[in-house]
Amino acid sequence: MNGTSTKTASFAGILGAFLVVGVLVYAMKQYTRPAPLNTARIEERKKVLAEIRAENEKGLGTYEVTDAGKGIVRLKIERAMELTIDAYKNPVAARADLTARADKAGAPAPKAPEKPNQFE
Repeated sequence: MNGTSTKTASFAGILGAFLVVGVLVYAMKQYTRPAPLNTARIEERKKVLAEIRAENEKGLGTYEVTDAGKGIVRLKIERAMELTIDAYKNPVAARADLTARADKAGAPAPKAPEKPNQFE
C-alpha cells in the first residue's frame, strides 16, 4: 500500500467513526425524550405556581403570630428591613440578639410528661 491509500483509508475510518457516534447520539436523544405534557397538566402546574406566589406575597406583606408560645411573629418585609437596619447600627449586639432569637426559635419542644406507672 502506498501513502495515499493509507491516508484515504484512515480518513474513511475516522469519518465512519464520527458518523456512528452521530447516529448513536441522535438515537439516544429520541429514546430519552420525555413525553410531552398534556394541557391538563400544564394548567395544573400554572395553578400550583399561582398558589405558591400568592402564599409568598401573603407571607411578605402581612403581620401574623406564627408561634405564640415562643413569641415568634411575622412582620411585613419593609418593617423587618427597617428593624434590621436599626439593629445593625451596633453589629455586635445585633448578632448576639439574632443568635439568641435563633436558638429560642429552634429549641425543641419540651417532652410530654410521661404517664405514671400503673403499679405505683
